[in-house]
Amino acid sequence: MSMRPAGYAVQNISKHVWKLPGDSNIYYLDLGAKVIIDTSERPQRAKMDLFLSKFVDFSKIDLVIFTHFHLDHVGNFDAFPNARLVASRAEIEDFRKDVYGAVLDKNLAEKFKHANLVAIEDIQLPRGLEVIPSPGHTRGSICIWYPAEKILFSGDTLFPVGIGRTDLPTSVPDEMPKTLAKLTQYNFKTLCAGHDYGLEQL
Repeated sequence: MSMRPAGYAVQNISKHVWKLPGDSNIYYLDLGAKVIIDTSERPQRAKMDLFLSKFVDFSKIDLVIFTHFHLDHVGNFDAFPNARLVASRAEIEDFRKDVYGAVLDKNLAEKFKHANLVAIEDIQLPRGLEVIPSPGHTRGSICIWYPAEKILFSGDTLFPVGIGRTDLPTSVPDEMPKTLAKLTQYNFKTLCAGHDYGLEQL
């Protein structure tokens, strides 16, 4: 992973992957289909418009994958007008049951209620991407595995140092150890986490 400081605009992670770092990271993948993984928090929108838009026309994004629905990952869900918005079926189910508990922000939850959400299990992902169900931080959390470049997009499941908290409304703490054990089977070279917690220590 690039070791440029977090304030740097857009980092090139690999041939097909870019990262817009922030309090919550955004990843852009150009795999023929153009993919965004997580959209950060609402205040990040100005930074997206300033920097990420230089790499890709937002109207050309085909797919937005949410690792989970917390406010700092879905905050700019509406920035990509022609994209399909996808997450795990479990995450969508828990959102339908308790929109605030899933998003953790009432105003954003109200906006997000109008999003057309599609279960990731019901679509074919672009070129080699794989979904790893990763319950723990939320019941419906997922990681995305890109085996061609051995990149793991881990959302809030795994950070450079530490793991995601499991005391939130849709968390399933008993599942986190199983998820972490499963992730040890993936021989990733690059960890693209939702947050860079602990990166300054490495």
